[in-house]
Amino acid sequence: MSPRSRAALLSDPATIRRQFPLLARTRLHYLDSAATAQMPEVVIAALQNFGTTLRANVYGGVYKLAREALAEYEAARADVARFLGAASPQEVVFTYGTTSALNLLAHSFGERLREGDEIVLSILEHHSNTLPWRALARRRGAEIRVLPMTPEGRLDLASLKDVVTAKCRIIALTHCSNVTGALTNVAEIVGSARAVGAAVVLDGAQRAPHGPLDLQELGIDFYAFSGHKTFGPTGIGVLWGRGDRLADMPPFMVGGQMIRRVTPETAEFADPPRRFEAGTPPIGAAIGLGAAIRWMEGLDWGAVANHERRLTGRLLEALAGLKRVRVIGPVTTEQRRGVVSFTVSGMGSEQVCRRLDAYGLALRHGHHCAQPLMLTLGIEGAARASIAPYTTEDDIDQLVAGLAEIAR
Repeated sequence: MSPRSRAALLSDPATIRRQFPLLARTRLHYLDSAATAQMPEVVIAALQNFGTTLRANVYGGVYKLAREALAEYEAARADVARFLGAASPQEVVFTYGTTSALNLLAHSFGERLREGDEIVLSILEHHSNTLPWRALARRRGAEIRVLPMTPEGRLDLASLKDVVTAKCRIIALTHCSNVTGALTNVAEIVGSARAVGAAVVLDGAQRAPHGPLDLQELGIDFYAFSGHKTFGPTGIGVLWGRGDRLADMPPFMVGGQMIRRVTPETAEFADPPRRFEAGTPPIGAAIGLGAAIRWMEGLDWGAVANHERRLTGRLLEALAGLKRVRVIGPVTTEQRRGVVSFTVSGMGSEQVCRRLDAYGLALRHGHHCAQPLMLTLGIEGAARASIAPYTTEDDIDQLVAGLAEIAR
């Protein structure tokens, strides 16, 4: 099948949904893809194939099976590099998720910080893009500065001139909020960073599942995302960094696989990316992620984006008509993704989601690892529905019907 015909095949939501065994076999209305997306059959097959025909460790094995496993592992790295628009596969570091990627970065790149340097975060950040930088600031005597949000739930970019000073060394922000769904205007962030010589880090966990990227064009320095949100396995993530940045960073974890030479007195570390992949890496999960990336590349992302935007608009419009429901974040589809958080007055988010579960609806509840944001909003938590290529109009209609019943 040609790439063109495959893209056409995978532009229809019903056809896409049939690629996912769990969704094809059940009547579940799965609206929790922002936490963990389902896996298509090709990813499940890739994982099974590794376990049954390729299971061997990578690097150091000269026998045929080990060579084949290594080839597939490095092919997955190339798949990710292509998806991200990286200059080279050597800019792709496999981690265990977004959290481990950002911790790696905060330890390795962060070691250059000095007392009095500043790190800019925002109030919208997931804990994974807050706590590693706060820990770094404590270790190095650096200062944290926080970019506020607008009443609509977007980054307040008008505050950049006040928050980003000549002391700023790192700006670490979400590419897409996991609570409000708002997309970040990266160009303005990069402009402010370059003016003071700061590096730009993007948490792409919520943006990567929505189509290929061009990180070279974005002009950032580092990007992190998770496999389980991009239709791949759990336990695998990616840290992308510009080649010169990675080459100048010390390792975070040390041990096997990431060395060039060790003597009783000294250690010489390998070049990136192996320098940052100590121990046995998540080989099978990386191969599964490669399969997920190739599957994503077969989608007609123009059609998928229109579909997701249409469903997001349908949901936002319906929620606006429910008197007890409050949407957290932008109430239009402009510059936002299908991550829709909301509260129901008089009910906690857990209670809302438990009652929706009785309707076969799977949503996330709580603070969504964004407690500073919840404190700013004056709430304990929110229910969250998230839309993916396999989400259908029926999923949205069932959610609205369930909420209408609960609100009564």
